[in-house]
Amino acid sequence: MMTLKQIYSWIGIVVAVVVLGLFAATSWYTVDESEQAVLITFGKAEEGTTEPGLHFKLPWPIQTVETLSKETFSLNFGYDPEQAENADVVRMITGDENILQADLVVQWKIIEPSKYLFNSDDPQQVLYNATSASLRSIIGSSTIDDALTDGKAEIENEVLDLLVSLMEDYEVGIAIQDVKLQEVDLPNEEVRQAFMKVTDARETMNTKKNEADKYRNEIYEEAQGEKDAIISRAEGNKIERIEIARGNVAEFNALYDAYDSNPDITRQRLVLETLDEVLPDANIYIMNDDGNTLKYLPLGENTSTTLPPATESSDSNQSENNTEDSEEENNNDR
Repeated sequence: MMTLKQIYSWIGIVVAVVVLGLFAATSWYTVDESEQAVLITFGKAEEGTTEPGLHFKLPWPIQTVETLSKETFSLNFGYDPEQAENADVVRMITGDENILQADLVVQWKIIEPSKYLFNSDDPQQVLYNATSASLRSIIGSSTIDDALTDGKAEIENEVLDLLVSLMEDYEVGIAIQDVKLQEVDLPNEEVRQAFMKVTDARETMNTKKNEADKYRNEIYEEAQGEKDAIISRAEGNKIERIEIARGNVAEFNALYDAYDSNPDITRQRLVLETLDEVLPDANIYIMNDDGNTLKYLPLGENTSTTLPPATESSDSNQSENNTEDSEEENNNDR
């Protein structure tokens, strides 16, 4: 039968074995390639993360280890493919006061395990709330046309920038990798039909406006062409008149020089040229008459020969008779 001393000895041995076993079991740990570990000493997280592999530490309860995954997680906002029937329908108001529903997928990962573990009771709920605030803020400042058509990429970029900024301010150790709009749609069929009618009316308006602009441009181009043609003709007429005026000036100057040199001859030539211009088809007879002789001119005859000018010779009397006869016939013709 064992004595009390022996019983105490066996209890001490058992306790020592348990303590040694506990120390041995909690003095080392391993970190996988897809994991990151944080060493915690008396409840305070150490700076940095532990590299993958086998590591040693002080036994529990002095130091403990928390391991977190390095993988990229997905947050489904508005739609969960695993719980499609119970998923929340997220509706929001656009900047032009239209209602639509939107689904967003956020890709995120843990980059600071110590902040993820100790800065928030529920970091994923913080991420969900920040995602909701970011998407509603951007949609609330966008038009429904942008959200439903080609403005999705810009909305995604703006949501990403805002969400990254919010998560940096919250300091929960989460980094946002990407955001993707899954579906942006109108809330029900009635609203969808009404929106389609508005869209069709807007397209018709744009078509009519484009046709009117095209017609205006055609008329404008035609008028522009006519204007250019009129201006071109006016420029040509101006140049032509200037050149004619210059020619007239040159002709007048030449005539003036000739008159200045020989006034009598020039004056007589001007009289003859003027008579030729005024009476282009008339037969002109030029005579030197002293008024004492009657001259005879065959004015009624159609002859192409022109009598030479009469001179003061032996036939001066005949010239006077011809002149008087000519004057009488001219009076009769008139």
